[in-house]
Amino acid sequence: MADISPLLPVSSSDGSSDLTGQATCRRPIKVVVSIFFGLLTVGLFAALLIRNNGSVDYVDVHENERGSLASMAFEKAENLKPVSRGLAAGVSEKSNWVFGGDLPDYPWNNSMLSWQRTAFHFQPEKNWMNDPNGPLFYKGWYHLFYQYNPNAAVWGHIVWGHAVSKDLIHWLHLPLAMAADQWYDKNGVWTGSATILHDGKIVMLYTGSTTEGVQVQNLAYPADQYDPLLVHWVKYPRNPVLVPPPGIGPNDFRDPTTAWLTSEGKWRITIGSKINKTGIALVYDTKDFINYEMLDGLLHAVPGTGMWECVDFFPVSETENNGLETSINGPGVKHVVKASLDDDRHDYYAIGTYNDRNGTWIPDRPNIDVGIGLRYDYGIYYAAKTFYDQNKKRRVLWGWIGESDSEAADVKKGWASVQSIPRTILFDKKTGTHLLQWPVEEIDSLRLKGKEFNQVRIQAGSVVPLDIDSATQLDIIAEFKIDSDALEKATGSSDASFDCATSGGAAERGALGPFGLLVLADERLREQTPVYFYMTKGSDGNLKTFFCNDQSRYVWCLSRFFINVGAKNLTMMSCCRSSKASDVDKHIYGSLVPVLRGENLSIRILVSF
Repeated sequence: MADISPLLPVSSSDGSSDLTGQATCRRPIKVVVSIFFGLLTVGLFAALLIRNNGSVDYVDVHENERGSLASMAFEKAENLKPVSRGLAAGVSEKSNWVFGGDLPDYPWNNSMLSWQRTAFHFQPEKNWMNDPNGPLFYKGWYHLFYQYNPNAAVWGHIVWGHAVSKDLIHWLHLPLAMAADQWYDKNGVWTGSATILHDGKIVMLYTGSTTEGVQVQNLAYPADQYDPLLVHWVKYPRNPVLVPPPGIGPNDFRDPTTAWLTSEGKWRITIGSKINKTGIALVYDTKDFINYEMLDGLLHAVPGTGMWECVDFFPVSETENNGLETSINGPGVKHVVKASLDDDRHDYYAIGTYNDRNGTWIPDRPNIDVGIGLRYDYGIYYAAKTFYDQNKKRRVLWGWIGESDSEAADVKKGWASVQSIPRTILFDKKTGTHLLQWPVEEIDSLRLKGKEFNQVRIQAGSVVPLDIDSATQLDIIAEFKIDSDALEKATGSSDASFDCATSGGAAERGALGPFGLLVLADERLREQTPVYFYMTKGSDGNLKTFFCNDQSRYVWCLSRFFINVGAKNLTMMSCCRSSKASDVDKHIYGSLVPVLRGENLSIRILVSF
């Protein structure tokens, strides 16, 4: 059974692009099912998304220093309603200027190619964005801070952008949270994390790059803890609170995590670093977030993985279907260590056992340790960060999508990068080694209408068009059941080393496949996104299942792909942002997918222009 639902209605702007080879208008998407080898029964539902128009002492800040904005924000917070800025604006642009007056007048015009902005991924109003920072839920609002260049659509002059939402979908843009205005962060207010203390206060630890380019850790907190929008932030006057320890390079000490409580009542954080080519996570204890003690051991280290950035550490339940607060530990709890590897720009994670006494963590499976095993996402995805959403008892995952345009194209557009669709994250009880990821449930509320197709039989080599309405956003859920005879007759050479990126893409054949979906941007198949499964037979005679996305075939969209096996998602995801332009990265992404015996293959695709 499958579902294709349109998310918010979208109309193309009448602007045209002067990028060589790039499409000049936003066209509706259609879907076809294709199989090049084998026999399948497919169920498909398409939802068409069509857019219409311990405690910490707070430094006292005098009221006249805060200005009037915070009180105005407090008065208006509960009455704010997202208001569309126009057809080409996208969900991320459904914003209300919090402090009254007209919305900022940004010169969206043909040269800025505003029609290419996504429909429901978060984006700032213009310029460069990268890592998500300090996400949290506070007094009825979801907060997202992010690495931001307020001056241009390229990296540099990094400060913290800030936006809030009631539902993780519609966002209100707020003033910059923190500027690079002190000696200890003059070269950049870099990535950090939020911790909510037991008394409800918030502390934010972040990396600053000093005037000399040394990476140090700094403390900040809200100027007014009663402001639900957290508009104003104060930097601790005696920053930095941590500097690189002996043996750690001045440029290899960054990205502190959310703190968690130890059994002794101390707060504990970890910070990414490296020693030679070994990626490491340093561990510190603190009682007040001002004074720190470095533990003798490391949280974890993996030789050959290089610099660890944006380390994340959090618990997952082995038995429950809900997220856990970051300090939870004990029976039935596993812990996840995730690191973003600076060497290859991918996010790796592993599940293991945490020792609260000495602050160390050991992976359950050393062969799939951090940096050598599982990834959050097999597309363009980096610097991921989770937070515990106490509002819905879930852990939510954010990640930075750098897209794939050239820098010249980014400058021409006037913006660069989006945030991933936020995902819930759980322990996979069936495999015991993977995390389950799925778009937050709020995404489903964007569906407007849908069509359902059942028992669609696909012969080898066929392409079956699906009669759905055209839309510029789609939510597609498809399930594939492979004929048992086809499985028995599957032949092919041993292919244990198959790799989606190097094995011929959608044109290559395996023991079974490729089979999957073609998401079309034009009816003559010139612009298409093949999203497909591919089965190979290993030397032991068993089938191995891969899931791939071929961008080399003129992809023209920004998509998320989520793999299901049975009723649950198995962490393999891929994304793309491409076009017919010659200066766009067009890699083929994908990975091996663990398929449990007796379970069908299913896929969910979110397409967002």
